[in-house]
Amino acid sequence: MAELVFFSGTMDCGKSTLALQMDHNHRARGRGGVRFSCNDRAGYSTISSRLGLHIDAVEVEGNTDFWDEVVVRRTSGLRVDYLICDEAQFYTPAQVEQLARVVDEMEVDVFAFGITSDFRTRLFPGSQRLIELADKVQVLQVEALCWCGRRATQNARTVNGIMVVEGKQVMVGDVAPSTGSDGATATSDAGVDGREAVVGYETLCRRHYMRRVTAHGANLMAGADQPLPFDIDACLWPGAGELHRS
Repeated sequence: MAELVFFSGTMDCGKSTLALQMDHNHRARGRGGVRFSCNDRAGYSTISSRLGLHIDAVEVEGNTDFWDEVVVRRTSGLRVDYLICDEAQFYTPAQVEQLARVVDEMEVDVFAFGITSDFRTRLFPGSQRLIELADKVQVLQVEALCWCGRRATQNARTVNGIMVVEGKQVMVGDVAPSTGSDGATATSDAGVDGREAVVGYETLCRRHYMRRVTAHGANLMAGADQPLPFDIDACLWPGAGELHRS
């Protein structure tokens, strides 16, 4: 029987990597499928992984109807056994209901991937509806980490390196080590005089989310000459060679 499965986790926990792997596995067994994405950091009509993998996909927009997407392909003679739906947190509740209908009435498997809550710790409407309707909700086991080393449970937004808790729910950015920003630019709704601001995202543990302490802020408090533990590659640490020889 077909299922609607929602794979959820924080940013940087491998959701898109798993989406690409699942698509590969199903195609390798002769199944036909369609890949969907929305607001991917790599651009329009793309599913990309931070490991460097990327593949073409159908961009989900406000007027996208998943029922019609499947019907058009099947009536054209294409085989559609499953859907890969990445960045599903950005889908509307109505689109999630369309996915459920595709599963129930067409026997098409739907594998949705997305983060559960936004930078304000509030549920995305799409994610909320997926939790309500999915046959299975699976939290990914690859744990994203806070800069302190604890398990990251919150998605924080930064503007010019400073954590913010107000603004539009959807602003595309990325996760980058240490700084919490990948240099992607967007107009910040919390900015000044309409100037462009560097918008980024960072995964934090609950403690540092509540304290508003990002990796960038922690580095400033520690001093530029005192890098955080995660800034040092233990394999390349100068003392490692002496330890090995001893």
